[in-house]
Amino acid sequence: MRIVIAPDEFKGSLTAPAAARAIAEGWAQTAPEDVLDLCPMSDGGPGFVDTLAAALGGELISATVSGPLGAPVPAALLLVDDVVYVESAQACGIHLIETTAQDPRVTTSFGVGELLRIAVSLRPKKIVVGLGGSGTNDGGAGLLAALGATADVELGAGGSGLAGISEIDIELARELLAGVELVAATDVDNPLLGLTGASKAFGPQKGADDNTVLVLDAALEAFAAAIGRRPDGKDPAVALGSGAAGGLGYALMHLGATRSPGIGTVLAATDFDARVRACDLVITGEGCFDWQSMRGKVVSGVATMTMPTARPCVVIAGDVLVGRREYSALGISSAYPIAEVAGSVQAAEAEPVQWLQATAARVARTWSR
Repeated sequence: MRIVIAPDEFKGSLTAPAAARAIAEGWAQTAPEDVLDLCPMSDGGPGFVDTLAAALGGELISATVSGPLGAPVPAALLLVDDVVYVESAQACGIHLIETTAQDPRVTTSFGVGELLRIAVSLRPKKIVVGLGGSGTNDGGAGLLAALGATADVELGAGGSGLAGISEIDIELARELLAGVELVAATDVDNPLLGLTGASKAFGPQKGADDNTVLVLDAALEAFAAAIGRRPDGKDPAVALGSGAAGGLGYALMHLGATRSPGIGTVLAATDFDARVRACDLVITGEGCFDWQSMRGKVVSGVATMTMPTARPCVVIAGDVLVGRREYSALGISSAYPIAEVAGSVQAAEAEPVQWLQATAARVARTWSR
């Protein structure tokens, strides 16, 4: 058999390449004669640039920018011909913040704006910004500030700092990116505001309690009211993906960006369709297979691309919180929780490689022939 192994990162435990290797090593223990095609994935979040660099080549350009709490962090942009790829998580990712310091009221996307300034200086025709894995909830206000936007509040002070905003001018930011095709490669399709918006859907994962979620959503509402509609009359606040990365999608759309699923960008770059058509089985996975997985994440993207080929697609995840009826609608044949093999989620997280290998070896007994 030929197996395509295409996982996302296992957040907090394994990068996507490390997860792919662990699955392959476990699978080979049971089915050593199978041919394993490792194809690590990213949906626009952590690993976006590295995954594309491995698939496309190009030049990695090192940079140092402001992190989500203001301290300098290393980053890299990928230049491929006349296209620059930017990974927002390198500047505002939640992995950059100690758990005890996670607070979306004060974290900022300013460093993402600094990355965009560097990208523009390379004079590309197109800039693709991967969105996902952020520790921020400022609607991209910090990004706009780094690009020259001004307001009657401090734009780089975090999500709650937007509560009193009534005026903002983003023309300098628009001018900076004039003539460049801008793409927001989002990991989710959530809008900016409301029950499925940035604050309520993802704020709790970033350290926000119930009251803070309400404060953040109200602040983003004030922010959106101050900016208003785009010059073409469209309101990005209701657009799919505007809530991605704490609202970074919203800010980029105000700068003229079109939205594209981040996983689609990676699938195309890795020639995934051809690789699937040449295989017998697809394996994907992530840390937790839950409702978010169904909204533009790696697992749903891989499954959607696999479905027309009639190849089976299975998921290996730290935990599985989606029912069979839900995931089968995506074309997923089965989903296997590592926690079941390890005994608990905590045990799986303590020895991620060991238990991912063990789970893959067990899955191979069912699927290898």
